[in-house]
Amino acid sequence: MLILHILAVIGLIAVVILQSGRSAGLSGAIAGGAEAFFGKRRGLDDFLGRMTVILAVVFFVTSFVLGYFMK
Repeated sequence: MLILHILAVIGLIAVVILQSGRSAGLSGAIAGGAEAFFGKRRGLDDFLGRMTVILAVVFFVTSFVLGYFMK
């Protein structure tokens, strides 16, 4: 469970950093190569948005499970 929690944390950090913000930050530099893989820019934003929700739910659930059993 702890390994899943750590993987969720690392994945969540990576996905949030890759998302484009108002200034396009780091994702603007990386998006060039990613566009070829994921297609249009909007498709990449949708994919990263879905991954953020999934990883956030996994993080939330594993946090509660670890908190409950590690008292």
